[in-house]
Amino acid sequence: MQFAELGLRAALLDAIAELGYKEPTPIQEQAIPLLLAGKDIIGSAQTGTGKTAAFSLPIISQLGPHGPGPRCLVLEPTRELALQTYDNFLKFARFTQLRTGLVYGGVGYGKQMDDLKHGIDILVATPGRLLDHLSQGNLRLDKTTFLVLDEADRMLDMGFLPDVRRIVLQCPKKRQTMLFSATIPPAIETLTTWAMNEPVRIEVGGYRQPAETVKHVLYPVAEHQKETLLLGLLEHVHWESAIIFCRTKRGADIVESFLRRAHHKAAVIHSDRSQVERQQALDGFKSGRFEVLVATDVAARGLDIADVSHVINYDVPEHPEDYVHRIGRTGRAQASGDAFTLYTAGDAQFVAAIERFISQKIPRLKLETFAYQYTALFDEGRLGPLSERKTKGVRMGKGYFCGSARKR
Repeated sequence: MQFAELGLRAALLDAIAELGYKEPTPIQEQAIPLLLAGKDIIGSAQTGTGKTAAFSLPIISQLGPHGPGPRCLVLEPTRELALQTYDNFLKFARFTQLRTGLVYGGVGYGKQMDDLKHGIDILVATPGRLLDHLSQGNLRLDKTTFLVLDEADRMLDMGFLPDVRRIVLQCPKKRQTMLFSATIPPAIETLTTWAMNEPVRIEVGGYRQPAETVKHVLYPVAEHQKETLLLGLLEHVHWESAIIFCRTKRGADIVESFLRRAHHKAAVIHSDRSQVERQQALDGFKSGRFEVLVATDVAARGLDIADVSHVINYDVPEHPEDYVHRIGRTGRAQASGDAFTLYTAGDAQFVAAIERFISQKIPRLKLETFAYQYTALFDEGRLGPLSERKTKGVRMGKGYFCGSARKR
């Protein structure tokens, strides 16, 4: 199927062609006709499948010329996702008269208030800052006929669901609502029952399954050797760019620091960094100024970063679904990618939960030439919660090499 067959406006087809998109992805092929027909939808798809275009294209197609608004509201859980979605709307609406605005925290109110004052058709926002503007009377949502709740389960995890409810109640009852979420926990299920009108469910691929383009493996290691093994992987595996995920903000800062001491061009992104610092890190990584981006799960969802050759979980995520989201930062748009997870005895329960969640055993590998110290994880058939015995200088056989042959 071609985009021209989906019923989109000519101005959108021109923008799509100029951006170089050829054919709609499965989520776009299913969602766009339903949204053009006025249906509410609940959608889920693997990362990197074009979800943002699946809702932005039909919305722009239906909005028509510039008018009083905002007529479309898109809620995002993080500033980075809001900025990325805003950029996508700008690209797709480039040959229309529609005005797009962006509202999120961590920056001043001045430009946001000016944009709202001059009138916008499409508003992309994070819940907290949007509520601030609403309480100050800087905008109203009574003209909003399209409402998008993106990464809804992430908003739930971040405690935004009460804010989302307050915002939805300020929108007209007669509207088209679309919700995108990797999972539908009970709290979100309750939200859909009163916020949506007979929604159609779309699922492309299993949200529990990593993308087939990603080769993912575990590297068992003693806790006190994690730092050394990470540096060893970066030294011996061919890679181009890597995102390294840590469980805590302090941990991310520590990892970035020792990577810089090892002469790697690294940047860090987490919620304690200012919005300017976060955007500089993200822009620097996208441009190639930084070869490594160290991040907490603030970067695990939705961020569209092309050509990431490797993802490394320095810490095993505590929630299985975050594993799928993290490793989905590589292998995007049908490209291949590799994902490594450093696995210590203390992580055994989290690894077991991940393997149950994705219904597959993750291969265990060892890095050739690395001088491993003994950990009980190396014992066959003993992969439960184990204690480690410290034995210095034990080298683990021949070992293995993992990673595609890319020029570093």
